[in-house]
Amino acid sequence: MTLWDGELPFYPRPRRAAGFSVPLLIVIPVFLALAASFLLILPGIRGRSRWFWLVRILLSLFIGAEIVAVHFSAEWFVGRVSTSTSYKAFSAARVSARVGLHVGLDGINITLTGTPVQQLNETINYNEQFSWRLGKNYAQEYAEARVKGLPDPVLYLAEKFTPSSPCGLYRQYRLAGHYASALLWVAFCLWLVSNALLSMPVPLHGGLALLTTGASALFAVFTFASISSAPFCPLRLGSATLTAHYGAAFWVTLAIGILCLLLGGAVVGFHYARPSALLIFLDRSDKDPAGQARGGSPLILSSPVHKQSEDPDSQIITHL
Repeated sequence: MTLWDGELPFYPRPRRAAGFSVPLLIVIPVFLALAASFLLILPGIRGRSRWFWLVRILLSLFIGAEIVAVHFSAEWFVGRVSTSTSYKAFSAARVSARVGLHVGLDGINITLTGTPVQQLNETINYNEQFSWRLGKNYAQEYAEARVKGLPDPVLYLAEKFTPSSPCGLYRQYRLAGHYASALLWVAFCLWLVSNALLSMPVPLHGGLALLTTGASALFAVFTFASISSAPFCPLRLGSATLTAHYGAAFWVTLAIGILCLLLGGAVVGFHYARPSALLIFLDRSDKDPAGQARGGSPLILSSPVHKQSEDPDSQIITHL
């Protein structure tokens, strides 16, 4: 352990570079593998139904992947600022850095990247996570970060979200994250149900399931927006003020909710207005045996004993 300007280093452990979260990096390859597996069997499908099938599968996988991925994304509420700020406690040294605040459904992510990265004989590249999900203690994580000796900008932003902070951001965004996460898991379950129903001869119910999927996603977005609509606490970092806004995860979830509503409405509308076109898109035809289940096709049985008499009464007509 060496000295830095006559003081012991405050952060002796290896630092993590800013990047995607590990769960998010797992979700994306899983859905990409599913899409690739479906594409492998695409050449075995004949006719124009191949392209209808391709659109349905890829669109459905995109919706499902987005619903799962936004749970682990920290891009619901984001803010970034470039500033000149203090770097270490009990030191007058200042650094030029870019500070980022990323609020997700289960916590916040704070990044600090020097411009340039190498300053004061150190690599300034931090990515710190503070979680408030069930089973986690945000206040304890913040206390451990202070003991570990994180830079001042990281500790300053993390302190604003502690339960004891007068800003009140902890309770505000924690509730928003919990309610939005619960609604998104409901949307994911409804998405699974809609896929199962659309693969069966009940397209109307599949369309209704898509409508409820979109409604759940929109309720999650509106819940996050309404709970987090209180005035944001001013965050001053050196010579600049960090301002935050809704991030990519928020807007993508909003778009997915609207898309599900449009798709579900289209399925329900075509079911009543153009059922034949809906059957073609779902890769079904009028030769589906479901028509017999409705009693539309009679089964005529002829008795071979009375065949020569050609008596019409000798035929037994049975409706299945």
